[in-house]
Amino acid sequence: MRSGIGIAGIAGRMGRLLVEELAAAGAPLSGGIDPTNAETGHPMFPDIAALAASSEIVIDFTHASTAQTHAHALAEAGCGWVLGTSGLSLTDEAAVAEAATRIPVVYAPNFAPGVTLLLALAERMAASLPAARYDAEIVEMHHRQKVDAPSGTAIGLGRAVARGRGVKLDDVMESGRNGHTGARREGAIGFAALRGGQVVGEHTLLFAAGDEHISLTHRAFDRRAFANGAVRAALWLHGRAPGLYGMKDVLGLAT
Repeated sequence: MRSGIGIAGIAGRMGRLLVEELAAAGAPLSGGIDPTNAETGHPMFPDIAALAASSEIVIDFTHASTAQTHAHALAEAGCGWVLGTSGLSLTDEAAVAEAATRIPVVYAPNFAPGVTLLLALAERMAASLPAARYDAEIVEMHHRQKVDAPSGTAIGLGRAVARGRGVKLDDVMESGRNGHTGARREGAIGFAALRGGQVVGEHTLLFAAGDEHISLTHRAFDRRAFANGAVRAALWLHGRAPGLYGMKDVLGLAT
């Protein structure tokens, strides 16, 4: 019988925090899956299809390589999906969007409420600060184990700036400058990715003009902020119609 919230990657760092945050919210845990087959003290399922068949919603902070498989399995089971995995390709995101035609999905680059507000501000500021005068640069830093760059949150910031300017990020993105790159393109959105230590996540968006600089910064000190936001999204998702939602919807900021 389908009930409760499942966790993909339940034995990982985020998985363990999600278990704690579900308990704190009084939300039922259906169980989880994990590639390590670690003992968690909770019901464990052999694969994503089995977890989806036993859960109303699955929270997923795993790996980009699982996105298409998970999208298909969750859509087939009619199970809601809270997706926080970063590093998805355009093909992966297309699979997520296809799943969202059949099930409700909350997909966000970052589940911290503060980042959701940062993204909203980034879009509004980009719409007000002309690209010909204000260069947009995004700097992010994460722990040394992070495998994708720029981070999903940095890409989310870039997309917010691009939306505000009425362009596509892929057309104006500059990342990993090296050597004789020539002068900066007008309207470009630049990215710099730093890795080191055990930084949970730091993101700064800078609008740089000749006569002023404006910066927006978010620093995460504990992954619990992401886990708390994801549980909040899962509770909000219960009973929703199929569709692709974001944290702006969860926080009531969507227009």
